[in-house]
Amino acid sequence: MRIAVTTSTFGVALLMAITPAAFAQPGPPAPPPAAPSGNAMLTRAIELYNQKEYGPALEAFREIAEGGNLEAIRYLGVMYGSGQGVTPDYDEALKWLRKAAFSNDSQAMCNIGSLYFQGMAGPPDYREAMVWFQRAASAGNNQGTYNVGVLYRDGLGVAANFEKAVAYFQKAADAGEDLAMNSLGAMYQQGQGVTADSQQAVKWFRAAAAQGNAAAEYNLGLAYEMGTGVAANRTEALAWYRKAAAAGNAEAGRSVQRLEAAK
Repeated sequence: MRIAVTTSTFGVALLMAITPAAFAQPGPPAPPPAAPSGNAMLTRAIELYNQKEYGPALEAFREIAEGGNLEAIRYLGVMYGSGQGVTPDYDEALKWLRKAAFSNDSQAMCNIGSLYFQGMAGPPDYREAMVWFQRAASAGNNQGTYNVGVLYRDGLGVAANFEKAVAYFQKAADAGEDLAMNSLGAMYQQGQGVTADSQQAVKWFRAAAAQGNAAAEYNLGLAYEMGTGVAANRTEALAWYRKAAAAGNAEAGRSVQRLEAAK
């Protein structure tokens, strides 16, 4: 579950929200055993979750988690933290997520950071969020790496430091994280932590847009409209605005209306 919004002239994606992350499906199933195997049960539980049948999914994950399966343990933490199929229970969410994190599950570490960042029935605890995001980043989690960059960029839980933000965004972007690519492009566009370079900005916006990042698509539209980093091209700007608007970017929708009204 990722949330991206436009917060400045060039859109900057917000922190990644709590997420179970992708699950690698097992290979072709063997003939069915007398009782479901752990993997088959987990696959079915994830299918239920993806179909938003949260109640049955929760019970299935709980049964699997009791056997020590880290994937199921993490899903339980996510569901309790997000209130999916159950009333939000942050103590229960932390119990399960910590169990996974202390078994070196980097996504669970990142999710704990997200819970502290969002605030659990109280104000956000950005310092504790940073602790967990840094742990996730150190374990190679791209979301955690990106989130550390967000906290340094916005001065949450730490003193604002654009240079460190850029370093973390760069690391996550190089690993293929589209939110980091878009945020890195915004830093280049605005000259925050790096020498302003509109061409580098467009390079990273384009890379993020290639992964379907709506904020980056909007930013490309703006670059083409303003002629920053690329030759001004109203037709190209409108095409990118339309693409971003179709993906739900409200600012892009307003830009489409503005350019179409000016025809």
